[in-house]
Order: sequence, then structure tokens, then C-alpha cells
Amino acid sequence: MSYLQNKIKSFNANLGVVAGNNPTKRTIVTPVKPAPSPTPSQASDSSKNDLKRKRPDVPEVPYSQPRDTGTGQHIMTQITYAIEYLKTKTTPQTLSDILSYLSMQTREQSYKSSVEKILRGHEKVEYQPAQESTPALFSFRPAHNIRSAESLLRHLQAQRTAQGLSVKELRDGWPDAEDTINDLEKEGKLLVTRNKKDNHARMVWPNDPSLNFDVDEEFQNIWHRIKLPEPGALADELEKEGLTPANKSQKVQRPMKTQEKTKRKPRSGGRTTNVHMAGILRDYSHLKK
Repeated sequence: MSYLQNKIKSFNANLGVVAGNNPTKRTIVTPVKPAPSPTPSQASDSSKNDLKRKRPDVPEVPYSQPRDTGTGQHIMTQITYAIEYLKTKTTPQTLSDILSYLSMQTREQSYKSSVEKILRGHEKVEYQPAQESTPALFSFRPAHNIRSAESLLRHLQAQRTAQGLSVKELRDGWPDAEDTINDLEKEGKLLVTRNKKDNHARMVWPNDPSLNFDVDEEFQNIWHRIKLPEPGALADELEKEGLTPANKSQKVQRPMKTQEKTKRKPRSGGRTTNVHMAGILRDYSHLKK
């Protein structure tokens, strides 16, 4: 027994030494409190807050229909603005004037050269090449090269037909055309037709003063003393004479056609198939009605 006791004592002594060298530290773990579940009122408030979140701004105009801001990046858009600019000018403009109007002074030289090339070949632009002392000039080319009263009268008198001239075409290259047309009409040099809506001049013709003929006042009085018949009196007089007025359509009554029933003709002749019984059968065809 002494041997076992000695072993137990030595084991206990070793155990105490090991425990002293490696002391264990106990850590106190605090329990984590679970988050409280939201009450029905809190859940509804959170859903309302979600609905009140800012939404991205929706553009008023669809992307497929952009607003007309008066500017454009495409080169043909710039050409359109350049032609409209030349319309308002009565004198030719240089390329620098056009580029300044389009705010393109800072663009690259290749872009400016493309604009100049398109303007030189455009059907609505009149191009004058550069001379020794003057740069190249651009002007609007209207349908008719008319920009004064004298040129308008000269053009109308040179026409071989009595076809009128459109005022809309004149205004393309002559912004003050309508004012001049009104003055010429008052002087009796033009015949003008106007729109009923706004009374603006629509078409013009030359007025030849040699065709004006003065009628004596005595004949004018005789003409005005003639009393015109009432609107329906002339139609009544024509009907009395057995004539139909042109404003009344004459209805022709066609007789009704009666369809007669056609009697069916009796079948004449036929193929006899009972020749072998000619002596037995009798012929009753004469009794048919």
C-alpha cells in the first residue's frame, strides 16, 4: 500500500505544479438580448416610409421626342440653321459670319471645312468664289431672284403666260415683299388675290393700265337702274314655258317592267326506245293540251 500512496502523492504534486504554471482565466459571457420584433404599428410606419422614398425624376417629354433647343450637334442641323440665317440677310455673308452665328469659332478646322463644302454645293445657297481682295461669299438662292419693285414688275411683264406669281416664293428671298406688293396694288400696277383668313397677299399678276376703260356716268346710271329679278322668279318663268331650270334636277320616271310568265313549250320529238312494242301501244299525243 505504501507504493500506491507514494504514486498518488507524486501525481497530486505534479498536478499542482502544472496548474500553477498555467492559470486558467474564466470569461463571463453576457447573454445577447434578441431584437424586439416590430409591432404592427411600427411595421406600418416602416412601409409608409418606404413609399415616401424619393423616386427618380421622370422626364416630362419622352426621349424619342426631344425638345427643340435651337441648337444641334449634327452637321446637317447646323446647315439648316445657316440657310435660315442667310434668308434673313439681303447681302452675301462670309464663312466667318456664318460660323460666328452658329457659335462654331472654336470647332476643329476639319469640321469647318465640311460645313463650307456642304454650303458650296447646296441648292439653296449661292456661292461666290474668293477674289484677290474679297473672301468667299454665301447668299440665299430663292426660287425667283426678285428683291425690289422694279425687278418684280420686270419679271411679270416678261412672262409669256398669264400665270400668277406666288407671294410665298417671293418672301423666301425678299422678306419685305408683301409691303411692296401692297404699295404697287394701291398704285394700280398689280392685281392681287388675298387669303380670306388673314387678308395676306397670296398671288400677284401684272395690271396693264392700257386695258382700263372709263364708262360715262350716264351709262353707269342706266346700268344701275336695271332691276334684277328675284332669285326664284326666273325659275318660275322657265317652268311656265315648260323648261327645267339648271338648279333643279329633272327626274325621269321609268315605267315599271312587268315580268310575263312564259309558258313552257312541250317537248317535241324524242328518241323512241320501245319500237318492239309499236303494235301493242297506242298513241295519245293528240289529246295533250
